[in-house]
Amino acid sequence: MATLVAFHAHPDDEVVLTGGTLAAAVAAGHRVVLVTATDGRVNDEDDDTRMDELLTSASVLGVHRVECLGYADSGYGPIFYPDPPGRIRFARAGVEATAQRLAPILRDENAQLLLSYQPNGGYGHRDHVQVHHVGKRAAELAATPRVLEVTMPRELLRRVSNLLRLLRLPAPYDADTLRTAYAPQATITHRIDIRRFAREKRDAFAAHRSQIGGGLNACLFGLVMLLPPQVFGLVFSHEWFVDPGAQPGTVRRNIFDH
Repeated sequence: MATLVAFHAHPDDEVVLTGGTLAAAVAAGHRVVLVTATDGRVNDEDDDTRMDELLTSASVLGVHRVECLGYADSGYGPIFYPDPPGRIRFARAGVEATAQRLAPILRDENAQLLLSYQPNGGYGHRDHVQVHHVGKRAAELAATPRVLEVTMPRELLRRVSNLLRLLRLPAPYDADTLRTAYAPQATITHRIDIRRFAREKRDAFAAHRSQIGGGLNACLFGLVMLLPPQVFGLVFSHEWFVDPGAQPGTVRRNIFDH
């Protein structure tokens, strides 16, 4: 059995991008460790709700260990806010210094696989881009043998966004972001079928209620959470990864396949 460390930017990223994969690895007998760079707090007045949600989510997925590096959320959008008193926003933290905090976890766990992010951070979020740089450097420091970068097929996202716009529903990304978001399907090296773990992904996603907001988004979230696991699994059936050291072509079906 192997140890997998999943390194994410914020609480809730672990479910959206890798929830089914983590649950599948646990079910197969592997050790799974979850590390987040931030605690999800943008402002000092925010409470610990997001960390509580993260722990609930991790418990649903069966994660064996959860760590948070404790940086402040850098926020998404054109405004890069100053650091809150006594804390550093993750995207401003030095890559080397931050990697020196992640590497001991990789060494302590004797991790065979690190899940990190692509250079574009998926959709350009400054914290997600920083995860790529820190994860890559930490893997070098800890001599972690393999790194996979979480992603989604760009073509699928475009189709989903077009459908949502036709239905007059909010799309997750604007047209400019979609042009370079995540990865072209032809470059994806791992496509993991997570339908067997739809219940775990759905219930872990439900733990992050603070991120839903109100109005139409809240209504849509409520409807999705009411889906039976079999239906939820048809909608959210796969998770995707890129091995930056592999030639694209053959698509692997197991997260530990080379």
